[in-house]
Amino acid sequence: MAKILVVDDDEMICTLVARIAKKMGHEAEYALTIREGLAKIHAGSFDIVFQDVRLPDGNGLRVIPEIAASPAAPEIIIITGEGDADGAELAIRSGAWAYIEKPLQVDAIKLPLSRALQYREEKKKQKPLLLKREKIIGDSQPLNDCLNLMAQAANSDAPTLITGETGTGKDLFAQAIHENSRRCDGNFVVVDCAALPANLVESTLFGHMKGAFTGADKETTGLVKIADRGTLFLDEIGELPLAVQGAFLRVLEEHRFRPVGGSREMQSDFRLVAATNRDLPQMAKEGKFRQDLLFRLQAITIRLPPLRERPGDIGPLAFFFMTRFCDRYKTGAKPFSLELLEILATGHDWPGNVREFAHVIENIITTAGAAPVLYPEHLPIAFRVQAARHSVGQPKASGQDEAKENFPLGSLNDFRTRAMLEAEGHYLQNLMAHSRWDIKEACRLAGLSRPRLYALLQQHKIVRPG
Repeated sequence: MAKILVVDDDEMICTLVARIAKKMGHEAEYALTIREGLAKIHAGSFDIVFQDVRLPDGNGLRVIPEIAASPAAPEIIIITGEGDADGAELAIRSGAWAYIEKPLQVDAIKLPLSRALQYREEKKKQKPLLLKREKIIGDSQPLNDCLNLMAQAANSDAPTLITGETGTGKDLFAQAIHENSRRCDGNFVVVDCAALPANLVESTLFGHMKGAFTGADKETTGLVKIADRGTLFLDEIGELPLAVQGAFLRVLEEHRFRPVGGSREMQSDFRLVAATNRDLPQMAKEGKFRQDLLFRLQAITIRLPPLRERPGDIGPLAFFFMTRFCDRYKTGAKPFSLELLEILATGHDWPGNVREFAHVIENIITTAGAAPVLYPEHLPIAFRVQAARHSVGQPKASGQDEAKENFPLGSLNDFRTRAMLEAEGHYLQNLMAHSRWDIKEACRLAGLSRPRLYALLQQHKIVRPG
């Protein structure tokens, strides 16, 4: 028996979906607003959430990442009376299981509900992933979804495309795919397509013979050949010149190529991983990227979430980078004050993602110097100003509908509290792992008394393993 939640401002819709779910043998509840729905989700353990789009307090699509990142990580089915292609795409890309338009039909509810529950049960039976992922930090649901795809990619030789904003860690995922694959003993060859000189792209990729062009005073092996029996990583593949894309497509399909100026073909048994922060489908529509190459690249696609969609990973990332930079500058590990963790979790949208986050933590460590605890005062002044402005809310929109779009998450205090508790819990887990459950050492690092530490561990239900 599964637990179902329906979030819709139409009580008749809620009653209908709940009645169907109960007839199928499940428990069902409903909520009439986003705020009420999120409160139930964070307090309970639902398997499926039916989420409406237009609600009195905001757009339901915008809370999909928060629902997916909640402790039970329920499957999400979107229901809407104002369906559109862009909304459907956003829902699926955000992690929704299905997108159903109103008026609702019984079969339109029962089928996706059954399929989503079946999928959920299959996920529970899967064995935990034992992946090499030393530099990929976090345990949020959006990140775990990417790790599952990474495991699939590592277990195959299919071309894999990694997409995401700058700073999300596309290069780390590419390397982790290689390290977890059967090709891990081969070369991991990185090609930065954005840095390739236009007149040397083919020579760099395929090599050249002596005398093939002015300056070619010796035969050179191309990166495609160097990746033989290993992995070829084309970073920023959207920058690969259109003229070269056709030649590379043939290499990808046949694993054969001819060096510049050469008369004989060579072979290379490489596995391709590509990454981009650009919209390749849109580029293909505009004729700036080959559609046939795009089809080949998308055998497996991993979209890395921006850091703003992974608030639960802020704590582990802060601890990871703090340890790294304290070791680098030989200052000894330092605990974060709860106020600083709160600002890191809720006071910034992190447009530069994990890369920006790492730079900020390094700045904090260097600014703190010999200080034993890290406080908000150690943040860069521009960051502190921005966090202060962020804390008093965003400018209000002029119209009622715009206000609903801009404020879909309930009160700011509710969001800050949830994010802060998640960050605090992750910090404590990492603290105890780092100190190897030495209570005295953990108290010293965190600047806490024994009673306070025990109280926090009990509050977050953190127990010593084994």
